[in-house]
Amino acid sequence: MNQIKKILLTGSTGMVGKNIHEHAEAVHYEILAPSRNELNLLSSQSAHDYLQRSKPDLIIHSAGRVGGIQANMKNPVSFLVENLDMGRNILLAAREAKVTNFLNLASSCMYPRNAESPLTEDLILKGELEPTNEGYALAKIAIMKLCQYLQKEDSHLKYKTIVPCNLYGRWDKFSPEHSHMVPAVISKIHAAKSSHAKTVEIWGDGTARREFMFTGDLADLIFRAVSRFDQLPEVMNVGLGQDYSILEYYQAIAEVIGFQGEFSFDLSKPIGMKRKMVDVQLQTAFGWKPKISLKQGILKTYQFYLENIL
Repeated sequence: MNQIKKILLTGSTGMVGKNIHEHAEAVHYEILAPSRNELNLLSSQSAHDYLQRSKPDLIIHSAGRVGGIQANMKNPVSFLVENLDMGRNILLAAREAKVTNFLNLASSCMYPRNAESPLTEDLILKGELEPTNEGYALAKIAIMKLCQYLQKEDSHLKYKTIVPCNLYGRWDKFSPEHSHMVPAVISKIHAAKSSHAKTVEIWGDGTARREFMFTGDLADLIFRAVSRFDQLPEVMNVGLGQDYSILEYYQAIAEVIGFQGEFSFDLSKPIGMKRKMVDVQLQTAFGWKPKISLKQGILKTYQFYLENIL
């Protein structure tokens, strides 16, 4: 029987956090969503004090400093240190407060840059990381390992990690400096259509392949995990099990927005890993799969952009 009733959600104002709040299953739980003034994850004392007061049954750790290639390359220190500090502070405070259940949200950027897709969970720490987001990846790896170490030292703890593929969706960031690829391209192609531009530029040659999942689907997986937390693997990928080329994403977004121009290619720009798609065998065995197609997800995201960002 599931005993989880009270959930602490870190990062509640971020894209993942807001999609968790919007999910239909959220009403069945008491979800604590403290402000930064109430819980400052960069302070170990703040994390300790908050958990001693609140005593949640489960912590979902979705807080983090996130961004696309440009942001990661410009601020590697912040992406490493802030994500590392947030994770270790909440994890060590959770152990001290005797919080038994912890769901850590990691990232597929933890996988080696040259590993062949699909990426299985045992490939983490088996090779060199992608330089464009190395700091962020190192922090995420360290927090995943800390979850495992804490479990090893105390068998009563269930500190687990899910590794989502790239995400996009409602409540995303759409500015080119801070966003991931899909929302950045939505913003760029919308601007091109609005200005009657004839071409849109793509970084690289468009052949690099990526796996982007709608964030509402991740929220759905998270509530499935909460209801069956004992059965959730210690580390599990979450994804589509399918990828698309960068050009295909641009084409799909252009179709949804109604842009009929051409694409040009800037071969001088970095593109990151050539291909990145996670293996979803453990996810399938867990009994879950995504529901939202690429076109459906882009349309929902574009509608959010039109209604809330412009």
